Amino acid sequence: MPVAEALFERVKNVVTAPEWAIARPLIDEINALKKERNAVILAHNYQHPLVFHGIADLRGDSLGLARQAAQTKADTIVMCGVHFMAETAKLLNPSRRVLLPSFDAGCSLAEAIDAEDIRNLRREYPGAPVVSYVNTTAAVKAESDVCCTSSNALEIVEALDAERVIFVPDQHLSRYVARHTEVQIVHWPGGCVVHEEFRTADIDAVRADYPEIRVIAHPECREDVQKTADMVGSTSQLIDWVETHRPAQVAMITECTMSDNVAARFPEVEFIQPCSICPYMRRITLERVRDCLRDESGEIEIDSSIAPGARRAVEKMLELSS
Repeated sequence: MPVAEALFERVKNVVTAPEWAIARPLIDEINALKKERNAVILAHNYQHPLVFHGIADLRGDSLGLARQAAQTKADTIVMCGVHFMAETAKLLNPSRRVLLPSFDAGCSLAEAIDAEDIRNLRREYPGAPVVSYVNTTAAVKAESDVCCTSSNALEIVEALDAERVIFVPDQHLSRYVARHTEVQIVHWPGGCVVHEEFRTADIDAVRADYPEIRVIAHPECREDVQKTADMVGSTSQLIDWVETHRPAQVAMITECTMSDNVAARFPEVEFIQPCSICPYMRRITLERVRDCLRDESGEIEIDSSIAPGARRAVEKMLELSS
């Protein structure tokens, strides 16, 4: 089967034939540019299926992308994600060109805290190590001891062997960790604009309409939402759960584009859920990917005064993650 037809076969239950017909010339152009530029495209789980399945070479959550970025041999890395993800890829690949198709692709969590906030927290809690969620700027990472993702947050906190840990910036993830450890957690009042949208009423409504449905939620959701779920986990853990359990119906309480990407992989599972879309992820489009590859635009640069410290925090995360 030709490559283009094979790609459409993969996504035909989440992408219409007219959508595919419009997108195919762009996908072909991008794939040709990749070869010409010796480029690799990384796509986060929240990317549109046409990006995620149509042009990405490497896919995953924040931790998975960080690991894959550290191992790539390509000359150019195109990050189909948000700004902090592109910075992380650059930290792990300082000699390679890292491109972000849209510099408007930010993150409410990364905007919730800055380097001076970390310095103030250290003064307030002397001796406590700082764990910064990977959803932070390089400047914040540089002030931190180690980074984490939602999939390894608990593991990282406990690996530090400290009585008290400062955890920034997501308050819902940090409280999730606090409920599963005896380490005292210092919280920061940050939140994700996507996951904070979900309410228990949304889940109650889904359960009322689909009594046998299984509900799985991301730990960036509010605590009451997490407590109503059958399982709580990172994006990669949610996917693993679906693969293992293969429920007839499931609601993934996270960025709803991800359910389309997972549905393409598990067509036998019916995905039914309240929807919240990340406005930042949506700023990555096929047109913008094509333009940044064609023009070699959107290059990520990290100030030399903060890059070494930020890189140490990310590398420490990879070292401590099993």
